[in-house]
Amino acid sequence: MSHALLNGLRARGVDVLSALEAGMVSSSDEEQLDFATTSTRSIYSYNVSDFCRLHAAYLDAGKQHSGIIVCNRLKLSLGEQIRRLAGLVNSKSEDGMMDRIEFL
Repeated sequence: MSHALLNGLRARGVDVLSALEAGMVSSSDEEQLDFATTSTRSIYSYNVSDFCRLHAAYLDAGKQHSGIIVCNRLKLSLGEQIRRLAGLVNSKSEDGMMDRIEFL
């Protein structure tokens, strides 16, 4: 996760925690999603295909998560990612993100 993205979100009042800051960089996608859920956080990733599969697997297993946000990094500029993420955070409650996947 880029420092510019983190700083841009924080400047807009978004409470963000990177995988690096959480000590989760070498963890699997599932471990990261479980950590985010335990922390009542949604997870943001550029790994669209793996997190779409993981979302479906959680639903099939009756397992809950606190929300997944995915983006193809090449399709949106950094500024557009910040704007869309901040807008999503301001428009969705924690309950509103439960077990959802959102595409930027």
